[in-house]
Amino acid sequence: TTLRRCDPMQDALIRKLESFEELSDADRAALRAFVPRVRNVPARTDIIAEGDVPGDVHLILDGYACRYKMLPDGQRQIMAFFVPGDFCDLNVFILDEMDHSIGTVSPCKTVEIPRQAIEEITAHHPQVTRALMWCALVDGAILREWLVNIGSRQADQRIAHLFCELLLRLEAVGRVTDNSYAFPFTQTDVADTMGLSDVQVSRTLRELRALGLIHLKHRVLTILDVDQLKAYCGFNPNYLHLRNARWSSRRQVPWLSSVQGG
Repeated sequence: TTLRRCDPMQDALIRKLESFEELSDADRAALRAFVPRVRNVPARTDIIAEGDVPGDVHLILDGYACRYKMLPDGQRQIMAFFVPGDFCDLNVFILDEMDHSIGTVSPCKTVEIPRQAIEEITAHHPQVTRALMWCALVDGAILREWLVNIGSRQADQRIAHLFCELLLRLEAVGRVTDNSYAFPFTQTDVADTMGLSDVQVSRTLRELRALGLIHLKHRVLTILDVDQLKAYCGFNPNYLHLRNARWSSRRQVPWLSSVQGG
């Protein structure tokens, strides 16, 4: 990997945090000062490996990464995907050693943020602190939803649910165009995430294409009918806790809308 000086931080992190809380100009300036250097990490490379002693906090500015664990027989279980604007683990520096690995899926631009910088910005910017708390809570909510996905949904629904989740998470950071987004994941990546075989993933992708719900070509996924895909897998975005989703939910409840002044 290489380290290089960079221009002010891309807006992925700021856009993500503003999905949860309104930030001031001072908040945004502090976040941009957060990131003096960008690290370019090739695809399929560990950012930090199980057993390593963690220090800095890792932030994904561009590309896709994942949290995973390897079993003794070589089987891999992916437990989280990271998209631009995501911290790989905000409080990782508390651990004595890593109990899992974080690796890139595609080429990534990452930032290693010192613990002191995190502590300083949270001490002086309460709205940023609240937004970071939202991030940590949503990470837990996504993990719970993934457990439900693996334990209770059929193979085709699991994959459709993942597609819907990525659509909303990437929309929040401005990485979706006409319901299309970069999809560098292999069938094995999806299989290792969903607890399926490569054959099951391949069959499910064919079914979703045949139903006219998705188009996947040249590592770009297009959701052709978002509402139908959500209905197909019973997708409810409430666990992502995005401001627009929370606002939409309040507007659907008359008494709560009146209380909120809507």
